[in-house]
Amino acid sequence: MKKKFIAGILTAAVALGALTACGDSAATTGAPAADSTADAETPAAADDTAADDGAAEAAPAESKGKITVAASATPHAEILEQAKPILAEQGWELEVTVFNDYVQPNMVVESGDFDANYFQHIPYLDSFNVEQGTHLVNAGGIHYEPFGIYPGTKSDLTTLEKGDVIAVPNDTTNEARALLLLQDNGILTLKDGVGLEATVRDIVDNPNEIEIQELEAAQVPRVKDEVAFVVLNGNYAMEAGFSVSKDSVAYESSDSEAAQTYVNVIAVKEGNENSEATKALVDALKSDEITTYINDTYDGGVIPFK
Repeated sequence: MKKKFIAGILTAAVALGALTACGDSAATTGAPAADSTADAETPAAADDTAADDGAAEAAPAESKGKITVAASATPHAEILEQAKPILAEQGWELEVTVFNDYVQPNMVVESGDFDANYFQHIPYLDSFNVEQGTHLVNAGGIHYEPFGIYPGTKSDLTTLEKGDVIAVPNDTTNEARALLLLQDNGILTLKDGVGLEATVRDIVDNPNEIEIQELEAAQVPRVKDEVAFVVLNGNYAMEAGFSVSKDSVAYESSDSEAAQTYVNVIAVKEGNENSEATKALVDALKSDEITTYINDTYDGGVIPFK
């Protein structure tokens, strides 16, 4: 799938090893123990006994250790933040570090510096393993982000004219999704059967002679004021302030081939997919609490995967 990687440049802070990290979950402590010298027959002693019971109930879970996760900022790190208290109740400390490219989050899991990452779909993961010689596996699907066509200098696809430019991601997988979406909306026609391997070389009909501008995914939203339309990944659309339901002129249907294929997953190094920590992380992210958070927060731009 992905034939070309143009990794985003990490910020200076990242280069210095000070990657942006979300705050650790706060420690939970029990209530103070009741005074052991208090008279058991007095009302005060009874209150202290109740306090003891409350302290026992509020005591933190036995620590099981730390889970370190590399993630892209939106929505992945935001969703992980919501999972912190769920994991804390089970004794896990979740530490989230934000990366702004699609290469380093995989490399730090491969090296063992991080336990897992959350930023990619399965086709990208599979392609990365082949091209980089890594040994990462899918530990569980969490959500899907529909691709959308968003306004640039124009807001109606019917107004496209000869020579107009549409910007799309340049990595093979995401470019194919963009081209399929453009085909579904009558902008161009692709060779039969190319499906999710489509590239601009597979365009067989382009009646408006639209120019397809291929850019690294993170750069696409930055040219929206220079091109007629942009076709964006869900996370980059949200980072650019776009709402799928309110701003896109078209987006992938939930039953499309792409939607079913490009589920965003928790990835870990091979051999760790069944570890207690990995299972706890995946279960937390697939919980009812996280499902509700996603549905209430992302306005259709992120859809929980069950």
